[in-house]
Amino acid sequence: MADTLHLEQVSFEIILHAGNARSSAMEALQHVKNNEYDSGNQKIQEAEAELLQAHQAQTRLLQKEAQGEGLSPNLLLIHAQDHLMTSMTVKDVAKEMIHLYQELRSGKQK
Repeated sequence: MADTLHLEQVSFEIILHAGNARSSAMEALQHVKNNEYDSGNQKIQEAEAELLQAHQAQTRLLQKEAQGEGLSPNLLLIHAQDHLMTSMTVKDVAKEMIHLYQELRSGKQK
């Protein structure tokens, strides 16, 4: 029971931080669309910090597994992992789009 409760708590922690990261990345794009590059870059940094916290929670689970304390994955953990991976992708795409906005607005082309 304690292992199940721990797994659920960590799963929700991953979901929380991954969701915050995704929101920050999307907010970054809105700032950049409005020519607010400093605010946009700050939001990307916030997204990266949230992803780090989610990744640290995930790492705790992996360490337990490596120590022989196998935890049975459940649907909530799978959902958390999906949120984490999606948020990482959204952040990466947002960074690329910010770069494109900067290139287009500056008139630079490679």
